[in-house]
Parts: sequence; structure tokens; C-alpha cells
Amino acid sequence: MFEVLQPPGWAKPRGYANGMAARGKMIFVAGQIGWNEQCRFESDDLVDQIGQILKNVAAVLRAGDAAPEHVVSMTWFLLDRKEYSARLKEIGVTYRDVMGRHFPAMTALQVSGLVEDRAKIEIQAIAMVPDQMN
Repeated sequence: MFEVLQPPGWAKPRGYANGMAARGKMIFVAGQIGWNEQCRFESDDLVDQIGQILKNVAAVLRAGDAAPEHVVSMTWFLLDRKEYSARLKEIGVTYRDVMGRHFPAMTALQVSGLVEDRAKIEIQAIAMVPDQMN
């Protein structure tokens, strides 16, 4: 079971939640970058890399019997916040294509570098698979 935490009187956020409460099996998805399952980049485009990353996150979730709607928190590590901000509409479409209309608590940070030179972004996720109801 999930509960979106929205303090009274706060403006509703777009594309994320201020907080979430959950109970169940926790799944921690390591930081994913924009390469495929063979560790090869197919694109240097930011939005393409985000799409691949989200597919990677979904694949790890499936391996733990979870799905995108179980994600309670995501942290996005960006190399270029200006490019990210300029392409938010495209990013939103790509996000919804993979993750649906599920918007967990999110943090985005600009970093000075990532381990892989071609990576433009890295995303880490935490999911919670609800306890089975009897």
C-alpha cells in the first residue's frame, strides 16, 4: 500500500511527489546509465539515454517481481541541468512511456561527472512491493 504525502496548503507538484509512505518488500535499484543490457550506448542524446535508463530500471524491478508503479523514490544525477530543463517536455513524454503516470518522490542533482564518459545522466530508484493482503 502506498500513500502520497502532501502537506496541507502546499502546491501540488508536477511530475513528482513531495513524499511517499509504503510498506512491503524494498527493492534498491543501483544507479543506471543510458546503455543497454550489453553495456553499450546506442545514443548520446539526453532524452534517448533517459528512455534507456528507465527501461533498465523497469527491467531490474521485474527481476524483483516489481513494476514501475512500485517506485517510491528516484534520484537523478545530471551533467547539464540547463539541457535537462530545456527538454523537460520531451523527458516527461519519455518518462510516462516507460513509468506511466506514477510520480514518486524525486530529487535531481547536477554533478560534475559520471563514471562512464558517454553517460549524460544516472538514475537510482527505490521501490516497495506491497505486502500481500490475506
